[in-house]
Amino acid sequence: MTQPCSIASSPDGGRVTGAYLQPLIETAAARGVSAPRLAAAAGLPAHALSPLPDSLAARDYIALLEAGARRCEDPHFGLHVGERVRPGTFTVYGLVLMACRDFGHALEQTQRYEVLAHDLGRTRLDVEGADALYAWISHYPAASRHLVESVFAGIRVFGSWLAGRPLGPRQVAFVHHSDAALDEYERVLGVRPQFGAAGNVARFDAAILAMPVPDADPSLYPVLRQHAERVLGARNAAGDGILAQVRSLLVQQLAHGGARLPAIAAALGMSPRTLQRKLADAGASFQELLDGARYELARDYLRQRELGLVDIAFLLGYQEQSAFTHAFREWSGMNPGAWRERGR
Repeated sequence: MTQPCSIASSPDGGRVTGAYLQPLIETAAARGVSAPRLAAAAGLPAHALSPLPDSLAARDYIALLEAGARRCEDPHFGLHVGERVRPGTFTVYGLVLMACRDFGHALEQTQRYEVLAHDLGRTRLDVEGADALYAWISHYPAASRHLVESVFAGIRVFGSWLAGRPLGPRQVAFVHHSDAALDEYERVLGVRPQFGAAGNVARFDAAILAMPVPDADPSLYPVLRQHAERVLGARNAAGDGILAQVRSLLVQQLAHGGARLPAIAAALGMSPRTLQRKLADAGASFQELLDGARYELARDYLRQRELGLVDIAFLLGYQEQSAFTHAFREWSGMNPGAWRERGR
């Protein structure tokens, strides 16, 4: 079943964290291009990368990728940047992924928290029968191919690190074209990509989604997720949009009975009528956002087998388990108990 996923374009104010930038700087340095030379080649001040900034404009990051490929004379520069990805690259959301029970859970959390590392694009995960499709929708489709290739290489490297063994897709397809040597693509990605496709997609065995993450400590997940939500909430409060702000507050307050329109409006310093108008202007309703938050949390809670369905219904703000069951069936096409057993 295809899970809903909202993909929005990034504004020109998109950012990349310093941690996400680090592999790019290291890749260039390993090929003899220092940080000052790399910055200058991208049209930035020579001191822009030293010390490592907390964040960088997304368009400057893309310029650095393209400058690195030119200066290093490396036709696979994006792949080599992705190879240097490590847990710290993804900041707080990397820690969340390391505490997930299985790879399906980790990819769902990637869709939620990817924005904490960068505004370059968004992940989408679909399931089609025995296949799972990981798609990445770039916010900067006019950027060079190195951007997309760095993302897919990084996903494979980090996924293999989580698994403790190489994980490879069955197929990789890219929108762009490339005349670079295919052997290097196969070495880094595990397969030779198809070029000129309709989307940037990796197809892999859906059974991997149910594979446990070795050495994960799921007991840490609620704490790490709460921290990630606080970071996300602070980011949203800094001006990332009314929809994101409301959604973050809903996730935080659902278990405490505060996920009602008046309470959310008060937390944002506005009247319920003003909040409803702002949401309508942004193309959504409060109920739509509430349902989306409940659906995401429901899947998290269902993975915690110590929680009964009555407990989950209460945590999601339902008075009766039957109301939760009906709502979950509307969202996913199956009862919550059946969904839990499928994941098991």
